[in-house]
Amino acid sequence: MLVPLADLQASVDSDLVDSGELPALLLLIAFGATFGITRFITHSIRAERFSWLGDIEAGDTHIHHLVWGICLLLAAGLLAVAVQAPLEVTAIVFGVGAALTLDEFALWLHLDDVYWSEQGRQSIDAVIVFAIVSGFMVLGAYPIDLSSGGGGFEGILLLVVSIAINWSLVGICFLKGKLIWGVLGLYLPPIAIVTACRLARPTSWWARNRYEDQPDKLERSKRRYKGEEKVVKPETLTPG
Repeated sequence: MLVPLADLQASVDSDLVDSGELPALLLLIAFGATFGITRFITHSIRAERFSWLGDIEAGDTHIHHLVWGICLLLAAGLLAVAVQAPLEVTAIVFGVGAALTLDEFALWLHLDDVYWSEQGRQSIDAVIVFAIVSGFMVLGAYPIDLSSGGGGFEGILLLVVSIAINWSLVGICFLKGKLIWGVLGLYLPPIAIVTACRLARPTSWWARNRYEDQPDKLERSKRRYKGEEKVVKPETLTPG
């Protein structure tokens, strides 16, 4: 048992520590753990599972956990710039703050408490996007790899053209309301190609502006995404 553990330690040292990817991994772990715990707490409060667990309030003002997230993000910046704390510590603080903040992404997008409404799903999308980007960072992958173009003018030109095409397809994905698939397409171009060719969501910019003269496509889109685009009033949601 000691030999495999030693091999694992050596692998961690070589693959993460030496490559500089350990802070990104710690950030991702802190982000995922905080988001999971936060969702458990908010659902428990809503369902009144624990009598001692409730919202944090200052007088009549409900303090959203978004506030604590912003404070931690500011703290992470101060740790990095003023104190020059170890990068691993800064990454953990930033990951916790990002999770608390993005869990209420819909609130700072709509400037309204839509956490339990259909619009609140946008927070989940934001969390998934952040997790995808962080995950690829751990793997050492980035949307633009300048080292893959090769040498010479032709290599650089090919790289620029391929990036322009891929990012254009990703932009179409975003306009069609496919945020998560678009982000994945930044790293995996075939996903961007397929997603860009598929129907747009009925509430997306693409559907509103491109399907106006194509009612058949708009109807197909509504049928395909039926149940995903409906608006749910918060008062109609039951605790659970």
